[in-house]
Amino acid sequence: MKITMAHGSGGASTSELIENIFAKHFKNEYLDRMEDSAVVPGSKRLAVTTDSFVVTPYFFPGGDIGRLSVCGTVNDLLMSGATPKYITCGCILEEGMDLDDLDKIIESMAATAKEAGVDIITGDTKVVEKRGDIGGIMINTSGVGFMPEGIALSPAGCQDGDVIIVSGNLGDHHAAILSGRMNIKNSIESDNAPLVEMVGGLINEQIKVHAMRDVTRGGLGTVLHEFAGASKCEIHLYHDKIPVSCEVKDFCKMLGLDPIYMGNEGKMICVVDGQDAEKALNIIKKSKYGDKAAIIGEVKKTDNNGVVLHTAIGGERLIGPLYGEGLPRIC
Repeated sequence: MKITMAHGSGGASTSELIENIFAKHFKNEYLDRMEDSAVVPGSKRLAVTTDSFVVTPYFFPGGDIGRLSVCGTVNDLLMSGATPKYITCGCILEEGMDLDDLDKIIESMAATAKEAGVDIITGDTKVVEKRGDIGGIMINTSGVGFMPEGIALSPAGCQDGDVIIVSGNLGDHHAAILSGRMNIKNSIESDNAPLVEMVGGLINEQIKVHAMRDVTRGGLGTVLHEFAGASKCEIHLYHDKIPVSCEVKDFCKMLGLDPIYMGNEGKMICVVDGQDAEKALNIIKKSKYGDKAAIIGEVKKTDNNGVVLHTAIGGERLIGPLYGEGLPRIC
């Protein structure tokens, strides 16, 4: 069966769609009430975020748009030090979308939410006429997390002597999406994943974390450039320490891409006090999705602000943010 305009009419077809797909997979005590808004237990300090997800194709090696939408929102909450608790789900469906595909995507969202320890507590569905340019489905997810006492992370928090840790290989998600879109056969899979365990480990072990950011669009170079500007510091990055898989390196050489600017959906940059560097690295490496983590740079307070990449042959290269489109868009 296919999505029709009747599924967005607000009538019987809409009710059937919600009951047979969304309510079936998202079932929990808050959503089951089917009220206009979900009333949930709260906290003194909340972290709130929202994001929208459009990706072609919506099924790709290693994931799908449903898993992507949960991971993206959960990780945004984690990067502020919050414990993710609740997520909303807004779906815009294109007329003609296959209902079996929708069922798989919503099932994937539910499974990823369970893995991340969050409840999907409310949502909305709209159906639009087929236009051929939205890829069948767009998803908006908003998230709410609880802030632990004493946690206050900021891109402006980098200090002299801090070290830069990346949680794993860069470029996997970007390369997987482009491979799927361009029908290039390889073994690269997306890294889309919720980083709950590794961030929770750092906070529970009271690691002195000064800044965190998930490495999504714009890549490592853009994130570190923002950190250097906000903290008014110089970040030194060591090219031979940046983890990139052999498959992604070959893919980049073939298309002329730079892994430093490629998007990821399950990797983070963590800036920690130098004295905590090895302990933090071990916590991340032992966590789910963190086994390829590495220390890739350091922070120096100088009269200069910016990111300096030390190349494998002993040269230096200034790293700026990604300008314009730069790379083929993936979402």
